[in-house]
Amino acid sequence: MHFSVYGFCAGLVLLSATPAFTDDTVQRLEADLTAAPSATQLLTDRCVSLKLAAPPVIRAVRERVDVPASSEVRAALDVGPKTVLRYRRVNLTCGTHVLSQADNWYVPSRLSTDMNKTLDTTETSFGTVVKPLNFHRKTLKMEPLEGPVHSLRVTAVLLTGDGLPFSLVMENYARELVRSGSP
Repeated sequence: MHFSVYGFCAGLVLLSATPAFTDDTVQRLEADLTAAPSATQLLTDRCVSLKLAAPPVIRAVRERVDVPASSEVRAALDVGPKTVLRYRRVNLTCGTHVLSQADNWYVPSRLSTDMNKTLDTTETSFGTVVKPLNFHRKTLKMEPLEGPVHSLRVTAVLLTGDGLPFSLVMENYARELVRSGSP
């Protein structure tokens, strides 16, 4: 699968250019993602409110694939063609429920040795691992999805507290997160 499959192009589409959603529940998910300190925290909260598992632990179940970073990914991360990037594709799960599928390109040299080791050897979510960086998300694109499995696709860059980009994520959020009764 190539990065372009997700519709990401060289002219990054900013959130303000994204058309308004027609589905109130998807709009609520969009707003909650924008307000949440991290996607992992939002998924944990949804796992609790939807009573999907006890305890409500988010696991990052890795798919062992490698997708090379495109020039657009490298531009978003402000790195050249020779900078080493790592790729991680995960299903973020709570119990038996897959809440999000995420593709993540990141700059390992901008993370600590311990962070890189944890990402390489555990099912800990990326957001949990990099929390000490005091990061924030810059959403590049949000788009509703019509399929039966996913309701929303988000493309975002994660930046350190000092504004240094270190990760580009593309997340596909499960339709289950927007079912009636979710917060």
